[in-house]
This record gives sequence, structure tokens and C-alpha cells, in this order.
Amino acid sequence: MREHSEIQREIESLRKQLEQHNYNYYVLDKPEITDGEYDVLMKSLKALEAEYPELDSPLSPTKRVGGEVLAGFTKIIHDTPLLSLDNAFNAEDLRAFDKRVKKEVSGPVSYVVEFKIDGLTVALKYVNSTLVTGATRGNGIEGEEVTHNIKTIKSIPMKLNSDLPVDLVVRGEVFMPKSGFQKLNETQTLLGKEAFANPRNAAAGSLRQLDSKIAAARPLDIFVFEVIASSENLALASHFESFEQLKAMGFKMVTPVKFDDMESVIQYCDKMIDERHQLSYEIDGLVVKVDDFEQRRHLGVTVKSPKWAIAYKFPAELAETVINEIRVQVGRTGVLTPLAEFNPVKVAGSVISRATLHNKAYIAEKDIRVGDTVYIQKAGDVIPAVVSVKLDRRPDDTKAYAFPSQCPICETAVIQIEGESAVRCPNAECPAKIKRKLTHFVSRSAMNIDGVGESVIDLLIENDLIETIPDIYCLDQKRAALVAIERLGEKSVENMLAAIEQSKQNDLYRLIHGLGIPLIGEKAAKSLAQYFGSLEELLKADFETLTHISDFGDKMANSLLSTLSNSEFRNQIERLRALGVDLKSEQRIDQEGVFAGKTVVVTGTMQKYTRDEIKGIIESQGGKASGSVSKKTDIVVAGENAGSKAEKAKSLGIRIISETEFDAILKAL
Repeated sequence: MREHSEIQREIESLRKQLEQHNYNYYVLDKPEITDGEYDVLMKSLKALEAEYPELDSPLSPTKRVGGEVLAGFTKIIHDTPLLSLDNAFNAEDLRAFDKRVKKEVSGPVSYVVEFKIDGLTVALKYVNSTLVTGATRGNGIEGEEVTHNIKTIKSIPMKLNSDLPVDLVVRGEVFMPKSGFQKLNETQTLLGKEAFANPRNAAAGSLRQLDSKIAAARPLDIFVFEVIASSENLALASHFESFEQLKAMGFKMVTPVKFDDMESVIQYCDKMIDERHQLSYEIDGLVVKVDDFEQRRHLGVTVKSPKWAIAYKFPAELAETVINEIRVQVGRTGVLTPLAEFNPVKVAGSVISRATLHNKAYIAEKDIRVGDTVYIQKAGDVIPAVVSVKLDRRPDDTKAYAFPSQCPICETAVIQIEGESAVRCPNAECPAKIKRKLTHFVSRSAMNIDGVGESVIDLLIENDLIETIPDIYCLDQKRAALVAIERLGEKSVENMLAAIEQSKQNDLYRLIHGLGIPLIGEKAAKSLAQYFGSLEELLKADFETLTHISDFGDKMANSLLSTLSNSEFRNQIERLRALGVDLKSEQRIDQEGVFAGKTVVVTGTMQKYTRDEIKGIIESQGGKASGSVSKKTDIVVAGENAGSKAEKAKSLGIRIISETEFDAILKAL
């Protein structure tokens, strides 16, 4: 029998993973796992919490309704929470949902089924039939106001077609049609910009532009599918009826299909698995809802989702092919990543010929071999993955794959640390590691050295001009050798050297991130720069200090300390210092500052400070700048026309100060 502490650790691990993936998906729009993989993690956590209710937590991802809000837009509290949906993956899940509904309500139940558009959810608010705000879903409670971009979408009515003035809040999905997505990516490529991974990311990225001209130039569209709130003069009895009224008001709709029994719903879901590819836009499932609004009110909602609706998720599309070769790549930390190369196959609308095999254990677990016939899944319709092997088609002469015992690049014996799945090349001088480290150092998220990409790094290495990171800052002494390289040229060299010189003034967090310390990503690098303020102070760090930093765990602390104690790493730092690279941060947070440990909300119009300036001051003095007032708020800074946030602060007995008082506090420091 498993120990209680072991179960608790597993639950906490699942929660941490899910929160990180929520952040990647909802905030950064850069998911690292597929929807299917996310659903497996969520189902595992739900099962454990149900089996061990004493370990349940109100902060668990199973209680959440989404992600966070990015900085840069005005935050907006939704009048009615935009809840997420429970998922159904097969016919039995749909039948179970039907059984739960009919247990709670009397009389016959009709269902409406609509497309689950793969885009970005928004709420549109109309007052007196006029559009006043558009906001993203955010975390379901709080989103971002994007009215200026919403107004650029031509299919959204600015004024409703209604005889009587209507107050209305509707929910819709902003998306990008397949044809528009393809043209946008062609343009991105021509401009030398990064292509979008999928239509959803393209729609989300377009709607979150501060410049509405950019959004207006993008082929965005919307389908409205739900009335969230409405004035009394808009009497609605059912979901199907609401669609008819919304269409009459001028909204673009996909009319749902109505069924009187669940078996008919299931047949329709099965039919749409294939027919969805004929649509001009992406859908990643179907939404099944109880049609009658009175029955919905009786069923109610949970903390996370309505009891009257469920999302049917399409099974991942599979294709069959044959593996021709397994190649191994070496990353900047020395991790060996196997890659399957196979006969080209079309999956989810695109032709693919390679997929990651993750690691040694993944190959062994699935017993993947060269010559095998395998099923390929384009996870989330984006990332190719080898799902399984057709053992009945395996040739007699295949051999189990032998993972390399030596680095395929430098031939050094590989190592595998106990408890880790990764196999690594330990050679610090491995050419593959050096190349990837250098490429990472100059990348946009690290030192952001414009004009020095992977291809330029290749040229510099091939011409023996760089071997280490500090060598980049010695290139100004090798101008003649640079100009002599055929693919560079004098103007390119001049621009490159200027960008390298400029990067010396970057904030410390970029340098920390760029140095490629295992487990220390961009967010952790920012936390370190803010906490220590300089690399000199960071080099003095100990385990206890590091683990007190927010989001810093034991593994991250140990990895960082191991790197900091490495003599080669310290020599590298000294070279960078001597070459004039700034080792200090402008983002340091005063851990004993006047707002240390306090949550501060700023509301109303400020005369002296911009929102970003005042937020930066609060954070530099150890405080947390929040966008909403709650019982956890310590101080509210109220400017002119403070409004509802100041009123709520008064009702909760929270300290309210004026901009003048805020300024006086700073002057007293």
C-alpha cells in the first residue's frame, strides 16, 4: 500500500505541472504539451483528489477556470464568470453526462450541439444596444480589455439590430480561418518573422496587440455562441431560441444542431470526427448543452464548470508510416534527444516526416525500432509524436534500438543521473553543446543580439572565431576576418558588432538566462536578478537563501549552486566582466522596502505616474502590484475617478491613500 506522504507528493507534483501548463497555454500562448497529454494529467489529479478528499485544496487546478492576465492591458472583472467545461472523450462519457442531467431534472431533456471553435474566448458587452467593451476570458474571473482590437473585427456589430434598447453580454470565440492563417504565415516568412504555430495562437497573438492597426491587418473573425447576461426585455427560454435572436441582432453564428436524445448526439459526434476537416476553420471538439434555460438554472454550476454542458473532445488523428532512421541530437545542456525519421505522411492537414522520441526510456517503453510500422499523431494538430508500434507488421530482422553509449558528435561516453530520464554528454567542449549554448546566449529571450542567429553562429564557429560565450565580445578585434567571410559583408559585420556592443548594457536577468544554467529559465533569471541585484551578490548565494525566493525549489537551487561553484563558469564571468558586460540589474527589489510583503492596488487616474511606473515602484519596494481588490489587499492607491475599486476597499476596511500620500511615502525613504 502506498504511503500517504507519497500520494501527497504526487498530487502536489500534478498540481505544479498543470499550473505551469496553464500558464504556457493561456498566458504565453506557447503550449509545451498537447491537449490530450494535459487531459491525462488533469484526469489523474481529479481521480487522486476524489480518492483522497482530505488532500483536496481550493487552490488546486481542478478548481480553476483558466490562466492569468498579461501585463500591458487594462484588467477587467467579468460581471458573470466565464466558466470552463468538463470534458467527454468517448460515448460512455456522454452517456454518463446524460444520466447525471436526467437524475436532476424532470421531464424530457433536449440537447443542442455546437462547434468548439479553436480560438480565443471573449466577452462582448452592449449597453443600450451599443458595444461598450470587449474583453478576453483571462482566468474566467478577470480578463484583459481589448475593445480597440475587437472593433477591428468586421463581423462584430457595433450596434445591435433591435427595436428596443438592449443591455447584453455575449460570449464568443475569436478565430482565424485556415486560409487567412496560411496567408499570414506566408507574410511572416517573407518579412523574416517567426511563423505562428497554429490558427489559435495566431488569433490570440493578434487580439493581444497594443496597436490596433496590427489587429486590423490580421484576418480575424468571430462566432458568438452564448448569452451571458441580458436585460429583462430580452426574454429567452432556451439556447436554441437565443441563437435565433442573436442572429437577428446581427451576430455571426454557427447554428447549433438540436437533438431529443443522447444517442443521436453521439452519432452526430462520430460523424463530425471526419467532416470537421471540410470546415474553413479549426474546431477541436463539440459542445453539448441542455437546451432549456429553466432546466439549466435547476442544474446549476460547480466552482469550475456548468453542470448543464460538456465538451466532447475529438480523438487525436492518427496516421500510419514506417520508421527509416532514428537520429540523436545533442542540446546545449548535453541532453541526447532521439528523433524518428519516417516516410512522409499527412496528418491533420500537413505532411510530416519526423517526430521526437523524447528520450531513451520512451523508446524502450514502446520498443520502437528502425523498420517498424508506427502510428503518428500530430498532437494538438501541431506537434508530431510516435504513439505506438504495430507489432504484427514488424519485420523479422529488426533489432531493439541501442541508445548511444557515446555522444554522436564528440564520442565522449554519455552519462545518466539516477532518477533522471535524460542521457547526457558530459563533455564541456562538445561542439554540439557549444553551438547550442552560443545560439541560446544570443537568442531573443536571452541577450537578444540582433543579426546573430544560428546560421551566423555556425559561420563564426566554422571560421574559428568563437568557442566560448566571452569570445562573442572579442569579435570587434577580428573585424577583418569577419568581413572576409563570404556570407557576411561589411555592413552586416558593422551592424552585428554594434548589436553585440549594445548587449553589454542588458539587464542582468538576460545574462543569467543566456548563460544556460540547467533548470534556470527566463522567469527564474528575472527572480534572481530582482532578488540579488548583481552577479557579485548572486555568487554568494546559499541553499537556504535561494529556496526562500518565490517559485524556487530544491532542484533549481542545487542546479544553480552547482553551476556557480564551477571554476570554468566563474572564469567565464570574470572574462565577461573584463570585457565590459554589465553584471548588475535595474530591477532589484528591496526585500525590506516600504511595501515589502504587501499587496497594493492602484486605481483611478494618476497625475505624476503612469501605471507601469507606479507598478515598478511598488515592486522595487518589495510589494506586489495587483489589479483587483480583495481581502488580501493591504493598500489601495486612489487617483482621480477611482470608482468601484475604492468603494470596495472602503467596504473591506482596506487602507486607502492618495497619489500625494504615495509620493510622500517615497520621499521619506
